[in-house]
Amino acid sequence: MIETERLILRAWRESDREPYADIMIDAEVGPWLGGPFTRQQAYERVERFTASLAETGLGRLAIERKADGRLIGHCGLAHAPDTKPVPQGLEIGWALAPDAWGSGYAVEAARAVIADGFARTDAAEILAFTGTANLRSQAVMRRLGMLRAAERDFDHPLLAAEHPLRRHIVYVAPRP
Repeated sequence: MIETERLILRAWRESDREPYADIMIDAEVGPWLGGPFTRQQAYERVERFTASLAETGLGRLAIERKADGRLIGHCGLAHAPDTKPVPQGLEIGWALAPDAWGSGYAVEAARAVIADGFARTDAAEILAFTGTANLRSQAVMRRLGMLRAAERDFDHPLLAAEHPLRRHIVYVAPRP
């Protein structure tokens, strides 16, 4: 568990399945993550996140807002998929409910996850990548102080050639 001023980042609970599915099937969220998603696909993501946390100690954590105890998304570290040309290393990822956008929660959660990642691993850097059209995530990366690594940009192999998010750009947080 990681705690910040306004958030608790924690392991997943059975009670998180429905609110998380509501976030992932939202027309404003899913498409940025390669979706849209079905409710079943959202449930499967929670299962994968839970398994990863149990097996490796790394994975996407549930983000709970302290003010009301509401699940507002996920944030965490995972090993980047071992699929060429995806850059290898620890990757941070996040997603939040649209009504939580613009409140600084993504930056707050990601900053804490990055600090925890460097404290618990020997990683020289933490990567973040997103589609070129995802300007909100790019803004979060810049607010985190991550450095643009254009030489590591890639076309995501799991997205069709005509998919608007196929081209991914890479940011790096070097170990402090």
